[in-house]
Amino acid sequence: MDLGDRVGAVMGYIGANVHQFRVRRRMTQDELAKAAGVSRAFLHRVERGKSSIGLASIVALADALGVPPWKLLRPAIMPEAKRGRPRGAPARRT
Repeated sequence: MDLGDRVGAVMGYIGANVHQFRVRRRMTQDELAKAAGVSRAFLHRVERGKSSIGLASIVALADALGVPPWKLLRPAIMPEAKRGRPRGAPARRT
């Protein structure tokens, strides 16, 4: 596995772990983004493994989730996305 593949794998691990901890804590992306001081768009890209993330952001997200930063680096797999709105979630107003 070359460096690019390894970096991509770790980005996926971080995204999957952030997503899983956020869902366990019943936080929305907006709530976590605000608590960590990042934009919701950035958090969305991180959770999907589509954005490189710096150490400061890893620490901020870990702090907001109440976990040590190393837990975000553990190998993890993102669960398959479910289409539609989660049960009980309010309809989005436009």
